[in-house]
Amino acid sequence: MKFACQKNMLLKEIILALDFTSQRNTLSIVSNVLLETYANTLTIKATDQKVGFTTQIPVDTLEEGSTTVFCDKFLGILRALPDENIIFEEFGDKLLIHPEKKSIDFELRTISSDKYPSLEDLPSEDFFSIGQKDLFGMIDQTIFAISDDETRYFMNGVYLEQEADGLVMVATDGRRLSFIKRKFEQAIPSFNPVIIPAKFLTLLKKAGTGEGEISLSVKDSIMFAKFGNQLMYTTLIKGQFPNYRRVIPANQTNTCIVSVNEMNEALKRVSLLVENKAKRIYLDIEAGGITISSEENDFGQAKEIIHCDYTGESCRLAMNYSYLVSPLRVIEGDSFALCFTESNRAVTVKPEPEKDYFHIIMPMQID
Repeated sequence: MKFACQKNMLLKEIILALDFTSQRNTLSIVSNVLLETYANTLTIKATDQKVGFTTQIPVDTLEEGSTTVFCDKFLGILRALPDENIIFEEFGDKLLIHPEKKSIDFELRTISSDKYPSLEDLPSEDFFSIGQKDLFGMIDQTIFAISDDETRYFMNGVYLEQEADGLVMVATDGRRLSFIKRKFEQAIPSFNPVIIPAKFLTLLKKAGTGEGEISLSVKDSIMFAKFGNQLMYTTLIKGQFPNYRRVIPANQTNTCIVSVNEMNEALKRVSLLVENKAKRIYLDIEAGGITISSEENDFGQAKEIIHCDYTGESCRLAMNYSYLVSPLRVIEGDSFALCFTESNRAVTVKPEPEKDYFHIIMPMQID
């Protein structure tokens, strides 16, 4: 195998490919990236056997063939090379790498491509296209609420459900829940609800630009995504996602309207004195203002009052401050609503005016 190409064109694809390899065992074949060149095209493949990535770029093919190299070291070499045409040539069990115009030489050990695991076959149908901006917006509104408890693996991803007029995404860790339902004008093929691993959603955002469309295909055990010449997939999480509809309050009697910026700034200050484990803050809500307070036994306490629009009875809520900070980072607009009924029942955080998403937080016990 021998080919030549511009460094930056290859570098861009290898940066993406690295995230699809397994770096836990550097001697494993799945820590390698597969390079295959023919007809002036280089095909790049990477997989950790749960996620997979394939892309193609134009090159000058001098000798057709294929091989695999350790992706992390290959990326490091590419980054170190000058921005010019680079020659890649397989010789024995080595890949020789050198720029056309400079006296720089690298040799990188290879493993035969016939030992590389097969990637999932691309489905010929059932793809549908939606805007990258819409999909990434849905991911942003949910991904932070995913559970990291591996014993509850069915909550280690985002639940995706198709409805007649759009898509629903939900994530929960059992103490908070994030929900978004986005409507689309184009028809979306029917599919059974699935649970998408968090890693794949992060990789989609890394690969995309937020402009244009992305093509998706959702099967019972696998999901594919296409951006131009790039194809990626993930195996889906098996298991029964919790019945999220039971958690969504049917009616909440109290609504408190607050400035997103003022609440963010107050939380930033008050959270300096919270217990590291519980991360508990208190919200004392009354007409005209919210008192946000915290206490760290060994050091002291903090308190700040900010304006709010509220006319109900006074109420004290206790919650993990990070559960409030996370949705506030992605709420669009200047104001948000805190909706609640009692201090020990679910609190809903949503933009004001309402949009197609909301976040639910279970309060903590008040000491």
